[in-house]
Amino acid sequence: MTGHVDAGKSTLMGRLLYELGRVDEKTRVTNERGSSKAGKSSFSWAWELDGTVEERERGITMDIALQSLSTSRRQVTILDAPGHKDFIPNMISGAAQADCALLVVDAITGEFEAGFDRGGQTREHLLLVRSLGVSQVIVAVNKLDQVNWDQSRFEEICGLLRAFLVQSGFPSSKTSFIPVSAMLGVNLVNRTNADAAILSKWYNGPTLVDLLDELEPPTREIASPLRLPISNVFKGQSSGTGVTGRICGGVVQVGERLRVLPGDESAIVRLIDVEEQSVPWAAAGTNATLYLTSIDPIHLSIGSVLCPPSDIVPLATVFTARIIVFDIQLPITTGASIELFHHSRDVPATISKLIATLDRASGVVTKKNPRVLTKGTSAEVEISLRAGTLSGPALSARPIPLEAFSVNKDMGRILVRRGGETISAGIVQNIIC
Repeated sequence: MTGHVDAGKSTLMGRLLYELGRVDEKTRVTNERGSSKAGKSSFSWAWELDGTVEERERGITMDIALQSLSTSRRQVTILDAPGHKDFIPNMISGAAQADCALLVVDAITGEFEAGFDRGGQTREHLLLVRSLGVSQVIVAVNKLDQVNWDQSRFEEICGLLRAFLVQSGFPSSKTSFIPVSAMLGVNLVNRTNADAAILSKWYNGPTLVDLLDELEPPTREIASPLRLPISNVFKGQSSGTGVTGRICGGVVQVGERLRVLPGDESAIVRLIDVEEQSVPWAAAGTNATLYLTSIDPIHLSIGSVLCPPSDIVPLATVFTARIIVFDIQLPITTGASIELFHHSRDVPATISKLIATLDRASGVVTKKNPRVLTKGTSAEVEISLRAGTLSGPALSARPIPLEAFSVNKDMGRILVRRGGETISAGIVQNIIC
């Protein structure tokens, strides 16, 4: 779930979970009373996903919240991502685990524009999820009740977003738009309540649950070696250390010994949980929790990758990548300092060489050794990791687990940020060292 801050993402998901019976009445009343007591009664539905004290006090999502729901044909895992620009690294971590996107936008005049104009998170979130391999998107135009279910406002927002989605690479056949009110629960599961009367006069399409039910799961890399980037580490109550993450390739089973990279440590899988159910194995595409034994928790960190001892993931400090440069103000030059994002890991790096600019459609080289890369350019570059500090004695950069896109698509996608802005995204081509 993505979108600009205060678009109503957590409220929508909290209300949807309640409508589907995933949140009981006792929890709803507790959240309602607690939010009213805190002076934030309008956040009562969001409290189902925003569970920490700080999130509830500030009224914003700060980290990824994981929930699940069932439709008639699909079992859906929801990753509620933060919308505030200060927490983009957490949003990237969640987007890297997603197959599809649910973009929530605020229909109120001025609010949609704030998110969609330059600097708003609506644009950046769409570019990020597309760059991380997501091609299916549902756009929920929220808070339409605040503009009296104005059909022209809905169509205006759809028109602006439709053009941007096509420009960003989303196939129009995999894009859906739906009018909703998260707070009132209109058009999430049905349109039978009195609040939906005006909407029903001009909209008779599917509900949000109908659209979730129609999502197509992508092809999984089940035949590949196991790759599980760790997105969270925690102490289990009685079953060793717990790690969570989305399996990017292969299959993992209870009792298996796995390597943890980077490092020389290995661990044994004691338990596997998928959506709070204990299972004997899990395959690519699954968001799983593994409880590991025979390893000191100090050797497990966010961004590390679990893999088989017989087929370990490569480690890289220098590699080539094919990137697309976003709408940037300052061009990219050789030696530019950047932040490299790969799954839940972000590390300092440098664009060490501009190899060539490419034709965006065909990939044919248009110019070798360009001096700069400007907005909209497709290029092949060399990226070198650097040590975390620029002062003191020279330190060698620590390698990170990485694979070429041709070997494993999920392990071969990267994002590049600079100065708090996402400037490009791309795929790993070759690992040099």
